[in-house]
Amino acid sequence: MRKIMSMRDAVSSFVHDGDSVYISGFTHLIDFSAGHEIIRQGRKDLELIRMTPDLVYDQMVAAGTASKLVFSYLGNPGVGSLHCIRRSVEMGEPLKVKLEEYTHGSLISALHAGGAKIPFFPVNAVGSTDLPMHNHNYRYVTDPFTGKSVLVVKPINPDVAIIHVQRADEQGNSQLWGIMGEQKELAFAGKRVIVAAEEIVESEVIKGDPNRTIVPGIAVNAVVHDPWGAHPSYVQGFYDRDNQFYLEWDRISRERRSIEEYLQEWVYGVNDRGEYIDKLGREKTDKLRMKSRNVAPINWGSVA
Repeated sequence: MRKIMSMRDAVSSFVHDGDSVYISGFTHLIDFSAGHEIIRQGRKDLELIRMTPDLVYDQMVAAGTASKLVFSYLGNPGVGSLHCIRRSVEMGEPLKVKLEEYTHGSLISALHAGGAKIPFFPVNAVGSTDLPMHNHNYRYVTDPFTGKSVLVVKPINPDVAIIHVQRADEQGNSQLWGIMGEQKELAFAGKRVIVAAEEIVESEVIKGDPNRTIVPGIAVNAVVHDPWGAHPSYVQGFYDRDNQFYLEWDRISRERRSIEEYLQEWVYGVNDRGEYIDKLGREKTDKLRMKSRNVAPINWGSVA
């Protein structure tokens, strides 16, 4: 079944007020396009889940979309604090956001349990921290084989999972490469899954390299053609990280006035990602665009 739609239609159809929303990506493949569309459509009271809430969630919190953050690392990578989230937690500006913290490993384990439809997943390493005292989604159970106490984590099943990939077909079979995070676990844990792809390709392209297919079409509700949708993060093989913007955001996010100016110009002031990229300008995109570096082909073999 063909599942192609615009990001506007995907967010309108599958993201609702009060939902838990997980925008995936670990250092790259972070779909800012979806975050901006959620802001434009005025979604409220969202539980935002992400291993590393970086700039995209800082912007969403600044826009008043969130009531809770679930995470395992919080910061502007390589720069410092996320000032919008910090003000929200400490001062309730613009809204008070609750925090729920995990480790990287236990958050992925919670997604794995959610996708596998099992009641919990063992995470004994977390027992050496004080997280179980603050996050009651960790519990101790008795191992039926040894009788020992085992720390486990409760499953996470986000209402909406948003996954950015290098390429997908119209049915949602999706391939990604480079650094991977929790995309595979999230695809099965999410109740509604939006795939955003740099390229939409024929199914034969996907079938020609099956081991690279991380997200199967059966798990996907919507496919969005979303070139440059991860800027200012990067997409391996397509464009580099915009490090200058990560530094610039540290300045912008320190004051409420400059944040509102940014949101008005770069989120509310454009209709979609295409207009955002046009505004970004060719000089910037040419500088970030990666040169091709193909690897040796794989011989799959055939008797036919």
